[in-house]
Formats: sequence, C-alpha cells, structure tokens
Amino acid sequence: MNRTMQAAVVERYGQPLAMREVAVPVVGPGEVLIRTEACGVCHTDLHCASGDFPVKATLPFIPGHEGIGLVVAIGVGVSGVKEGDRVGVPWLYSACGHCEYCLAAWESVCANAEFGGYTKNGGFAEYILADPDYVARIPTGLAAAEAAPLICAGITTYKGIKVTEARPGEWVVVSGAGGLGHLAVQYAKAMGLHVCAVDIDDGKLAHATRLGADVVVNALQGDPVDAVVKATSGGAHGVLITAPSLVAFNQGVRMTRKRGTCALIGLPPGDIALPLFDVVANCITIRGSFVGNRADMAECLAFAAEGKVKADIELQPLSAINTVFDRLKRGDVPSRVVIDFLGQ
Repeated sequence: MNRTMQAAVVERYGQPLAMREVAVPVVGPGEVLIRTEACGVCHTDLHCASGDFPVKATLPFIPGHEGIGLVVAIGVGVSGVKEGDRVGVPWLYSACGHCEYCLAAWESVCANAEFGGYTKNGGFAEYILADPDYVARIPTGLAAAEAAPLICAGITTYKGIKVTEARPGEWVVVSGAGGLGHLAVQYAKAMGLHVCAVDIDDGKLAHATRLGADVVVNALQGDPVDAVVKATSGGAHGVLITAPSLVAFNQGVRMTRKRGTCALIGLPPGDIALPLFDVVANCITIRGSFVGNRADMAECLAFAAEGKVKADIELQPLSAINTVFDRLKRGDVPSRVVIDFLGQ
C-alpha cells in the first residue's frame, strides 16, 4: 500500500508554496529515508522558491535544506548509517567525490554537486531521501530543532570565519547580527576571537552583546567604517559579511585591516564597488565562502554539542510556511524559524 505525506511544494516560481499530499519516497540503492523531526527555514529557501539562482531546479520540488530526523529505512549498499540514527540533510546533498575539488575537500563547489531542497527534494516534508555519505551526523544530546539551523546557518558562518584565517586574540567583524550573524558571534567567541558586531537594528546588536560581542556598531549612526577601524585599532583581521546588503558589502571591505580577509557569505542582488587602490595597496583578500565541507559540519556541530553555540529558534508548523516566508521578506525574523514536525 502506498503511503503519503504532507509537503510544502514549489509548483511555480514566485508563487506561495502549495500544501500537498504526496507519496512517501521509496528508498533506493545507496540511499536512506529519514522521518523529519524538524527543518530550519533559511533565506536561501526564498531564493529557491523565487527562481533567483542562475541554474533553475526542475518544477515541482520540495524546498528545505536544514532537515533533521531519524533514519527509518536503508537502501542496498549503505554502510556507516543505520536505522535510528539522527542525521541532517544539508544544502550540500551530494557531490561526485572524485573531481579536483572533492579530492581537496571543496566538494561544495563540485560541478556535479546536488543541493537539498533545490535539485533534490528537501525537508519541508514529513520524509526525506538522502545520500548517507553526505548527511550531517547529529551528536547525542543535540535536539533536532536545535541542530536544524546549524547544518546551514551554522556551518556557513563557521566556515566563513575559518576562511578569514583570523587567529585567537585577533578581531573579527560580523556584519549583520540576525539569523546568520548571531551564530557567527558565538562561533567567533568560541574560537578565541574578539568580535565587533555591525547591524542597523539596536535589538539585534543588544542580542549580539549578550552573546559575547566585545563591540557593537549601529551602521545608521555616524560612519560605521570609522567606528570599526577605531574600535579594532586599524580594522578587523577578518570581516564576515552575512547581511544581504550591498551597502554592508562595500563597508565591510573598508573595515578590513591591512593584509586582512573579507569573507562574503550574504547574497544581495547586484555587484559591489571595490575600493581598488585600498585593496591593492593594503593587500586585502576578498574571499567568497559557500557553506562548508563535511569536516566543517562535524566541527560546527561539536561546538553546539559542547554548549558553546546555540541557535535562537522559533518553532512553527509546516502549515505556516508561507507566513514565515512573508516575514522573511519583510525582515521580521530576528533569528531562525524551525518547522516542527513533532509538535504539529
């Protein structure tokens, strides 16, 4: 007898997600089936549902790339994952495993990578198929809802800080202190860094202070670049730009110390205007950072399992997904929303 499940489906780009009763996926060779317990909602889900990316997913599809749940079925040939394991299905759904990028642990830029909630159906559904070689292993004691934002927002900010190459005792600017930034502040502090949080919302800056930020700067009050340069005695060794704002990107480059690195992880529309003389003369590195590899995933989850990082979450049922999307569009989500499949 065929089983069905509830899912939120993108049927047309730019339209509200449709709540549908669809067939539970059948596990195939080399796959595992996961019963979803929680799935975080990311701003990238909006981009997916709106068709904003150059490569379009095949319609219809189920978004959601922060799905956490229990393995309930295993396909032929699967090893290393067993029934009952709690795992996550992240944005990096799978990669080829043998190209130059995969061999160098940069599988996130593999030309044949598949992406959860986009090119592969994701976690806005009661069951998810996954590639067992790429699932996130959720540490014992870390609840599904707590883990969900970490397998995207967590790994993305953690990796972004890593690629700045800032060392313990040095300064990192976190530009944008919301859903991504509040995690970045915690990871940076856990890594022994001094943190300057920059935002335009005093509430988010107050939250960043509670999470350990050493300095906060409201970008609407005075010159934020000047404030950061003064607070860090010459600019930050690393700057992590999470805000989807071209203004934040342009300011972030100028907040970077000589020989420092500015890591870009937000995705605002348009192009930034680089101060080329300063970039060249000050030997500044500008680096894109796109999620992270499987080792980064294990490390970022370990920080949370040790109690050093905790996502601020708001639980909502799957039926509220379009309301959550509308709030994201308005900037009315202070931290992270998680779809709760256990309580609905």
